[in-house]
Amino acid sequence: MSGAYRGRGFGRGRFQNWKRGRGGGNFSGRWRDRTDLSKAAGNHASEQASQPLLQQSTLDQFIPYKGWKLYFSEVYSNNSPLTEKIQAFEKFFTRHIDLYDKDEIERKGSILVDFKELTKDNEITNLIPDIENALRDAPEKTLACMGLAIHQVLTKDLERHAAELQAQEGLCNGGGTMVNVPHIYARVYNYEPLTHLKNIRATCYGKYISIRGTVVRVSNIKPLCTKMAFQCAACGEIQSFPLPDGKYNLPTKCPVPACRGRSFTPLRSSPLTVTMDWQLIKIQELMSDAQREAGRIPRTIECELVHDLVDSCVPGDTVTVTGIVKVSNSEEANSVSNSKGQKAQTAEDGCKHGTLMEFSLKDLYAIQEIQAEENLLKLIVNSLCPVIFGHELVKAGLMLALFGGSQKYADDKNRIPIRGDPHVLIVGDPGLGKSQMLQAACNVAPRGVYVCGNTATSSGLTVTLSKDSSSGDFALEAGALVLGDQGICGIDEFDKMGNQHQALLEAMEQQSISLAKAGVVCSLPARTSIIAAANPVGGHYNKARTVSENLKMGSALLSRFDLVFILLDTPNEQHDHLLSEHVIAIRAGKQRAVSSATVSRVLSQDSNTSVLEVVSEKPLSERLKVAPGEKTDPIPHQLLRKYIGYARQYVHPRLSTEAAQALQDFYLELRKQSQRVGSSPITTRQLESLIRLTEARARLELREEATKEDAEDIIEIMKHSMLGTYSDEFGNLDFERSQHGSGMSNRSTAKRFISALNSIAERTYNNIFQFHQLRQIAKELNIQVADFENFIGSLNDQGYLLKKGPKIYQLQTM
Repeated sequence: MSGAYRGRGFGRGRFQNWKRGRGGGNFSGRWRDRTDLSKAAGNHASEQASQPLLQQSTLDQFIPYKGWKLYFSEVYSNNSPLTEKIQAFEKFFTRHIDLYDKDEIERKGSILVDFKELTKDNEITNLIPDIENALRDAPEKTLACMGLAIHQVLTKDLERHAAELQAQEGLCNGGGTMVNVPHIYARVYNYEPLTHLKNIRATCYGKYISIRGTVVRVSNIKPLCTKMAFQCAACGEIQSFPLPDGKYNLPTKCPVPACRGRSFTPLRSSPLTVTMDWQLIKIQELMSDAQREAGRIPRTIECELVHDLVDSCVPGDTVTVTGIVKVSNSEEANSVSNSKGQKAQTAEDGCKHGTLMEFSLKDLYAIQEIQAEENLLKLIVNSLCPVIFGHELVKAGLMLALFGGSQKYADDKNRIPIRGDPHVLIVGDPGLGKSQMLQAACNVAPRGVYVCGNTATSSGLTVTLSKDSSSGDFALEAGALVLGDQGICGIDEFDKMGNQHQALLEAMEQQSISLAKAGVVCSLPARTSIIAAANPVGGHYNKARTVSENLKMGSALLSRFDLVFILLDTPNEQHDHLLSEHVIAIRAGKQRAVSSATVSRVLSQDSNTSVLEVVSEKPLSERLKVAPGEKTDPIPHQLLRKYIGYARQYVHPRLSTEAAQALQDFYLELRKQSQRVGSSPITTRQLESLIRLTEARARLELREEATKEDAEDIIEIMKHSMLGTYSDEFGNLDFERSQHGSGMSNRSTAKRFISALNSIAERTYNNIFQFHQLRQIAKELNIQVADFENFIGSLNDQGYLLKKGPKIYQLQTM
């Protein structure tokens, strides 16, 4: 208080000296014969407005720091503790100046300072021993010292350059050069320790903390007024009044001693009015298994981004925000590190794009040890949900989805990117552990979101547009697919989603979600692998119907899945014996003494052997099995998560020529077969699926090239998936069903029935039929189906008929 008071007295004394220097007589004599007082007041104001510039220049000669006034309101003193800190930081920046791009710092008005570098620097720790405490407890002063230090370093650097240029040009350097460096903010990143959102209490107020979370909401960028010019209504004096946190406030009195007026007019267009960019983001805590608390919604905190930090993240990004805690449940960000899966670089928008995960030396040794295992696929497949017995190929499919292929043309502006993330669907009878496998896959994924279909809405999956209560603006809130960007999104109870399936179509193929609502048109990235589990309609899977009929789901969505697994609960004495032993052993808390045996498919002997039925010498399902009595040591989930994160981040495999040839041969064989039996064709989508999965198989072993053996493993998994979707109730392969089981089961019957309805509709000019009419027409055509109601329902699902009311149908294909 006394320092500030002394400062004010000092300023007034200087004003008196200045007035004396100008000559008091002249000053008063100039206005003697003026009658227009208002003009006089105006000129007086302009004189006073120009006055601080004179004071500033006379004082600057005594202050060694040019930008002192930009950072501190108090008076400069040589023996102030702040001066020591500034000098220490100045030495630090001078030593490291070659690491920084000076033009970039000046253009953006901020410098990135690594906290770890600061604390490891011996000189800094000698000069400021308690630097960590100083930054945590008095962040504003410490950051201002850093800012002023870099400001001073840049000013000296520019002055030196200017002097050199003048010397080269041969100009006289009498008055010195005028160098104006803008205000520079120090942005500290890599600050430790991270604070959990639940630990932010009243004691944290005004402290410097670092938090990590997912951005769920981003507001528009607005200008925030930090200083406003006010004009006194009585004497016309203009003063610049600070508005802390942008809260509007009026000055209490006029600074002119003779006036002391109390009514003011704000001058919004005055050069003394200062504004800055401002944006509000909402961060939600990351819910890992360790911190998950039952029955509590995730905590959120609002962060204010200013200056060059605005626009440094979009909804769905995982960010580390370092800043100062303020009142009103928000913190003012000092630095934002965006750890989306971009390449590690300091990007244009003032935000440090780190990598997805960080690995310690211990992690890297563990990853190396895992990779050195001889039968790695078997180990990894048996580490995913070891509680569930069997289903090796399904687990292998899920693991491949976790590793994912490589995305093509992601950076090429001239081509549409081809997705690298496989999608997997598991359909089957209840009680086979589908949900557990799905949850295990989401827990192991470096970035996994798990949702349940019957409680998810379409906007909850994609993106919501919500209205901000305070400002009335629209803000984007990210849904599950956007939050799972560059990770996994597990959707359980996929069949009970109602009409939300359409929301997934764009995200599954184009890997983005576009939105056009309430005047907001935008597109958000959703590069996620979708793994879904579904129960068939009516409880048990009916092999007489296709997957599409079992799930009552359109073929557009089904064809986007790379793998569709069908799990059937068929009694088998040997398998049931092993399964019961496994369950009892786990309940008793023993190590896995026994493990998997899966039901081998009983294929009909009389069908023409298809490429799908040719069994390899040692099938993959046999190789992945753990023999009874064999001991396995599954990889812990935390370590497996690190391994997957490392593979996704650093390994980008390519197909070898032999692998490409094997995939091409298999694809052409399938095409030939599908032509032979007048069926739905196998499309290039399946070839792309094969390529993606083969790359994922190579990535699983951290290899940069996919070999022929990888391709053969994938072909076997694909055959297993296709056998399930193509075979009918007698075990025969029905190629009239399309790949992934979309389409209809008795297609020839349906075609005959629909063509008869078409001819009747053309003859009678009426395309509306009652249910009893449809039954009568079927009887005349001698069409015999087991369940006529289901047959008509299937035609309705496939879009041939449209249900218009109770037992009334309209023909669509006319």
